Amino acid sequence: MKAKTVFCCTECGYESAKWMGKCPHCGSWNSFAEFTPVEETPASGRQSLRRRETRPERITEITVDDEERMSTGMEELDRVLGGGAVVGSFVLVGGEPGVGKSTLLLQICGAMCREHTVLYVSGEESARQLKLRANRLGVNEPELFMYAQTKVEDIIEAIEKLSPELVIIDSIQTVFCGSVDSAPGSVSQIRESAQVLMRCAKEHGVTIFLVGHVTKEGTLAGPKMLEHMVDCVVYFEGERHLSYRILRAAKNRFGSTDEIGVFEMCDNGLRQVPNPSEALISGRPKGASGSAIGCIMEGTRPILAEIQSIVTSATFSAPRRMVVGFDYNRAMLLMAVLEKRAGMQLAGCDAYMNVTGGLRIVEPAADLPAILSIASGMRDRALDEDLVCFGEVGLAGELRAVNGAQQRVNEIARIGFRKCVLPFANAGSLTVPAGLELYPVRSVAEAVELCLARG
Repeated sequence: MKAKTVFCCTECGYESAKWMGKCPHCGSWNSFAEFTPVEETPASGRQSLRRRETRPERITEITVDDEERMSTGMEELDRVLGGGAVVGSFVLVGGEPGVGKSTLLLQICGAMCREHTVLYVSGEESARQLKLRANRLGVNEPELFMYAQTKVEDIIEAIEKLSPELVIIDSIQTVFCGSVDSAPGSVSQIRESAQVLMRCAKEHGVTIFLVGHVTKEGTLAGPKMLEHMVDCVVYFEGERHLSYRILRAAKNRFGSTDEIGVFEMCDNGLRQVPNPSEALISGRPKGASGSAIGCIMEGTRPILAEIQSIVTSATFSAPRRMVVGFDYNRAMLLMAVLEKRAGMQLAGCDAYMNVTGGLRIVEPAADLPAILSIASGMRDRALDEDLVCFGEVGLAGELRAVNGAQQRVNEIARIGFRKCVLPFANAGSLTVPAGLELYPVRSVAEAVELCLARG
């Protein structure tokens, strides 16, 4: 008898009895993949886990305590997770190949296995390869167990025997369930394997970190429902040729998704960067036009970042625009505001913008430093080296207030800058730190003339 098959959308998880070119639920094209549903049998991975008796409860009868957390040994990761890893949580770590996902998790194992039992399961490397990498990172603790295995039933058995507090699965695309008749990495295998591991995490109270591959578009490979199943989705961002890495939470059931962690890739692994402001603006050229320092907020942390721009005469009839680390459409909007409200003719110029250090800025408060960076590059005049700015720009050319102004000016003064250009609406309620001079402005035109006149 032929096994029943269904088609599942890899983007949203929508199921259909037949293949369709376009998903009716999310609208994605060519996203349907065929898989065979798994029937629960005594031999399946799901059935091997013990079942707990449950019943519906009144919401007034449910007691809620603070989540039990354990430190990962890395403060930057604890910040992103909301104060540490929650016991029994299911965390997915994604990132491009070579960015340092396995290095980060192995260093976490080295820190946590001093107080907890840790199991590192690798489907991509042998135990000898893991040992060599652990030696390079200085990880050699007796409570760290290495297991080169890809079959999920064997992994569950090892978890039940060892009873570890932390389990690393590297990676979910290499793990397969014996009851599913398809290749590892397919939609059905990822789906079924993740469900079995998730039930293991919840029922045994073990924290599981999954490593996930990403596609060329930068999204996590596999069915979209994988991101809905896990408790946290963490992206490890950065160019492999640059030293700095950014850890960012895209989903977190136990905390904020606004926090970031900053790391630097060194010869002996990843090094935490507790003061990212100084790291991101180090090596700033002196007296160069097109460079502006802005203060942005990543969660509760103010960070100073440098935005650089070059504006040159257009070689062809259509001016070229290139933006790295900043939203392209937002940059085009700011150029239009600068041309309309400040009288700068950018229509016949090529413009290039870059955020140094591999950082990607999405906060509206970065509008003013982006504007001043372009204006400085257009007029070929350098801004004051001791000047930092922040503020949101409206289409009428006005500067709007932003949140966290007090934290921003405190960070600016701590780093050693002496001048700050900010929206007029933020200046009235601030306590000015010693040694810092504020320059409140109301419009883009006023900010450009003030900053470039002082340059």
